Amino acid sequence: MKTFLKPLTISEERTFLEQLKQGEREAKDVLVERNMRLVAHIVKKYSQTDYEMEDLISIGTIGLIKAVDTFNPDRANRLGTYAAKCIDNEILMFLRAERKKGREVSLYEPIGTDKEGNVISLVDIIEAESKDVAEKISTDQDIKRMHEAYGEILSDREKQVIAMRYGLFGGKEHTQREVASVLGISRSYVSRIEKGALLKLRDVMDRKSL
Repeated sequence: MKTFLKPLTISEERTFLEQLKQGEREAKDVLVERNMRLVAHIVKKYSQTDYEMEDLISIGTIGLIKAVDTFNPDRANRLGTYAAKCIDNEILMFLRAERKKGREVSLYEPIGTDKEGNVISLVDIIEAESKDVAEKISTDQDIKRMHEAYGEILSDREKQVIAMRYGLFGGKEHTQREVASVLGISRSYVSRIEKGALLKLRDVMDRKSL
């Protein structure tokens, strides 16, 4: 984790808060930069989550900026005490939102039935080999649409992530951390790519049902 600037003393903080009150933009930048160590300290509490510390620091920084913007020195002694609550709340809101999104999008979620009345999901469609899909095009338009979406709507990176995550086309299933390690990106970025790709595939089927 990167090294952050030394925190402000009480007198320095009061000086910059007064300057901020007078509308000096530079004062806000100083108050944020000199409180980044507080963000890093709070983020350590979430080291056991699946998110990269750098990503959580970015989220925590948003909370810090909100704290600087809304802090009232007449109602609190130190900015740090108020900012700690804002930073913690921002991270918690992010984690709750991510959990909610995770429940909303699933590759195994039922999307309809085939002509025989069997329930099918996204994974049932995109897991089929290209040859198998081609043979079913004439009798199953849903499979055709999903196969085309996987091949044309998804980017190469999205196809790579989806294929690795769910072991498509005979491959091995990988965790988000394993995919991140292979692709050289953060686990949270893999999560965003995966969810974005699944939403695209779901949207194809939603339009089909209209």
